[in-house]
Amino acid sequence: MIAVGTALSSLAQVEYPYPVKYISLAIENKTVRMAYMDVLPQHANGQTFILFHGKNFNGYYWKNVIPMLTAKGCRVIVPDQVGWGRSDKADLHYSFHMLAMNNKILLDSLGIKEVNVLGHSMGGMLAIRFTLMFPGNVVKLVLEDPIGLEDYKTFVPYQPLSVLFDKEKNATYESYKQYQQTYYPQWKPEYEQYVQAQAADLTAPGFGKTAWCNALTYQMIYEQPVIYEVNKITVPVLLMVGGEDRTIVGKALLSDSLKATHGQYPQLAQAFKAQVKDCRLVILPGVGHIPHIQEPAQFEASLNDFLQQY
Repeated sequence: MIAVGTALSSLAQVEYPYPVKYISLAIENKTVRMAYMDVLPQHANGQTFILFHGKNFNGYYWKNVIPMLTAKGCRVIVPDQVGWGRSDKADLHYSFHMLAMNNKILLDSLGIKEVNVLGHSMGGMLAIRFTLMFPGNVVKLVLEDPIGLEDYKTFVPYQPLSVLFDKEKNATYESYKQYQQTYYPQWKPEYEQYVQAQAADLTAPGFGKTAWCNALTYQMIYEQPVIYEVNKITVPVLLMVGGEDRTIVGKALLSDSLKATHGQYPQLAQAFKAQVKDCRLVILPGVGHIPHIQEPAQFEASLNDFLQQY
């Protein structure tokens, strides 16, 4: 069942760029609403993209990528994953398998059989899992600075869920901003809107649910690596990373020597490329964790080259 929804009061500070719809999902004997945008091009070319957001984001931050793709004739599906944005903050056993299945159900409900998948950051891990689970439905896979190019649990100290939850409960606007500032070599005022999008739930009555989901999904990333299975990917892949990206999930827990050893995206990307049968690698000099925001023109040029090649 799909119904057009209205903006939730908890996210009133940020207006999504396109109408938001909802699909009801049955997950673990619970009914859970998943929000998404479905944007049609003026002149369709028959291709569809689904965009998977990162952990500290939601569908809002794809606002510049959506028109970029629709201008090429692509239909664009932009979900807020369950636990994020305008989707329900459900108390579930979060897994990349569960999230991938949610998106497959969404695409099936829309009659979409073939899709190009674009995943950023945590969305890259989800995009890999989705592709491994549904290889017959994925045409091309685009990974933008995906986390999980290394197995964090092999070098980041374990944190109990209670500790993660306490940290998330004590989050502030400033702590969100400080973390997002690490994504860019240089902070610019126009990036503030993405902090606002993440922080919109801080003052909501149900923020405890959001904090719990944030803790559960950190645990998901830590415990469920995908890097050991990337050699099974059979579709064409574009891996695009910022040359200055040094993102590590759990970086604050590391010594300076470990920080210098891990999170080296150019080297990690080369190792990924060596494992994947058909992978085009683009390293963007001077760019951090979010090319589509920091350098949209370079992002689009790299994407265009890939799409024209296949």
